[in-house]
Order: sequence, then structure tokens, then C-alpha cells
Amino acid sequence: MKQESSYFPVFIDLSDKKIVVVGGGTIACRRIKTLLPFVECLTVAAPVILPELQELALSKRICWVQERYRREQILDADLVLACTDDEQINDEIYSVCRCLGIMVNVCSDRRKCDFYFPGIVKKEDVVVGITANGKDHKRAKEVREKIEDLLEEEQKKWK
Repeated sequence: MKQESSYFPVFIDLSDKKIVVVGGGTIACRRIKTLLPFVECLTVAAPVILPELQELALSKRICWVQERYRREQILDADLVLACTDDEQINDEIYSVCRCLGIMVNVCSDRRKCDFYFPGIVKKEDVVVGITANGKDHKRAKEVREKIEDLLEEEQKKWK
């Protein structure tokens, strides 16, 4: 039986990449907030988005395409997040991305993810990503919180 592999951490410059998030709910919001410190702007395609995302659209931090998913929205993307509550739409997004070689993360199915969202700790120029291979979110959160505390203490020494 093949041993399940761990994921290799990769740090990517996303500043000039086109990132499309399909969906505007809680999971989409959480992932958008994780990405925003690393990107100029990203596109959110959804007929309705949370008020917090609406504020980000008003401040031009995200570009809100206020409509249901259409394949054309993701054709030239570098990275796509399928964050809808419709399994068929998420599957369609996954299939299109796989055919076009676009990195994709389907929030509802970890088997359809080219990458996972790590817990992120960012203090000045130090960025740490934490994952438990998409399985034990509680454990990853506990480790992230410990690293935040450690970096907070170290940051005091840096100044």
C-alpha cells in the first residue's frame, strides 16, 4: 500500500498572478483574507458576497464579479479557489483547471486540491506556513498559535 505523502512547502510570489476565487461565503472570505497580504488584488466571482468582502471590493482590494460562475472567469487564471456550496460547480471548476494546468483548491474536497491553505504566521519579513496535510486543523492551529507567540517574542529582540 502506498504511503500517503506529506506536502512540500513552497513559497510563491503571487504579486503578479491572477487569482480567482469562485464563491463569496465564509470559507472564501477566510481564504481571501489569508491571500490579501501577498497580492495586489484578486478576483471574486459570486452573485452575493459577505459584507466583509463587499467592504474589500469598495476599497478595491478585491475585484468583485457579481455573477454566477462561468467558465470564462477562470480561463486565464494562475490560481483558482472553488469555494461554492454547489458540488457540481466545484467539480466543473476542478475539471477545467486540471485540463488547463491551473493550480486549483476545491474547498469541499481535499482530494481535488493541488495545494492546501496553510496556517500563516507573518511578522515583518518572516513568513511561516503550517499544515497537518489538510487533516488535523486543530493541531495546525495550535502550532500556528505557538509560532505566533514565539515570533512576537523574537520581534521584540529584533527592534
